[in-house]
Amino acid sequence: MPSALSLLRTLACALILAPAALWAQAPQPPEIAARNYLLVDVTAGQVLAAKDIDAPVEQASLTKLMTGYLVFDALRAKKITLEQKLPVSERAWKMPGSRMFIDPKMQVPVDDLLKGMIVQSGNDATMALAEGVGGTAENFVRLMNEQAKALGMTGTHYKNPEGLTEPGHTTTARDLATLSTRLMQDFPEYMHYYSIKQYRYEGTPASNSNNRNTLLFRDPTVDGLKTGHTAAAGYCLVATSKRDFPQSGPRRLLSIMLGAASENARAGETQKLLNWGYTAFDSVKLFDAGQAAATPAIWKGTQSTLKIGRPDAIVVTVPSGSAGKLTTTVVRQDPLIAPFTKGQSVGALKVMLGEQQVAEVPLVALEDVGQAGIFGRAWDAIRLWIK
Repeated sequence: MPSALSLLRTLACALILAPAALWAQAPQPPEIAARNYLLVDVTAGQVLAAKDIDAPVEQASLTKLMTGYLVFDALRAKKITLEQKLPVSERAWKMPGSRMFIDPKMQVPVDDLLKGMIVQSGNDATMALAEGVGGTAENFVRLMNEQAKALGMTGTHYKNPEGLTEPGHTTTARDLATLSTRLMQDFPEYMHYYSIKQYRYEGTPASNSNNRNTLLFRDPTVDGLKTGHTAAAGYCLVATSKRDFPQSGPRRLLSIMLGAASENARAGETQKLLNWGYTAFDSVKLFDAGQAAATPAIWKGTQSTLKIGRPDAIVVTVPSGSAGKLTTTVVRQDPLIAPFTKGQSVGALKVMLGEQQVAEVPLVALEDVGQAGIFGRAWDAIRLWIK
């Protein structure tokens, strides 16, 4: 569990937080029947529960999360389009395992191949996308490993784009959380693919049309992301859920469940962990997006104060019923001397729960403040000298 703290340095969030399980009298997670698991409050950027998050595990079809990341990146860069039809190679057609049932006589739109990869977990669709984006599967795998390195996924190595068993094709729960968080943050316009419950390409068999993420059918707040299974990996599920709360607004949790005993077990254990995360912890909004956390005095500027805060809401998660014990302190450089540009780093907001630091949130300038004229600067220089 102590290693969970460093996860937050790689998750794409504004907050630097202590893992909840290290707090005094923190809620203990339920017994989870899986080899590895991790629960992250994505909204607050906070680890709520973790077990063996750095142990190397076989990736199975969770590999397709990185394949999706690279395809979405190619779409945004306009290297391909959703309407573009890609050929189906002999290699793609002959892929073993779960399939979309496409063949070399077909030219399949990228949009359909994405549905085939994500909803049907089709290894054939995945290979067609990898070859379409990378030129060859081997070059695409190179791109996968380069992207993993760029995201800070130090425990991950890819050998193929689809997740079939291959020596050295491994990842960790920590890295899967990093990838999943970045996937949602970097490509929100494509996240609807992961909530599609059923899909079948016209002219192909009806079998394998249901999304294997059975939580999509059970829990309306679950909207992704991916299942995986091989004999070595066991049954795996990366699931994300968003629920609305009157006081704090929408709250998203991310569950990484690895090595469960069955398809039903991975769904049940994930549901248990998500429900626990929502009930055992409260989400507390400290400041709205763009709201000033402080307005300190500044010197040698065109105005005398500077609004500092975050462009997004500042939210923390604490054990249920403990929100009233939160205190905040702004830590910043003094004196603050103009000019300042909007978004410039200024200081940090320390959030305490009793004697325990819960969060340290970077604060930025919420406005531009120019430099005063020569006489204003000279006057403030005298005042600072006297001060």
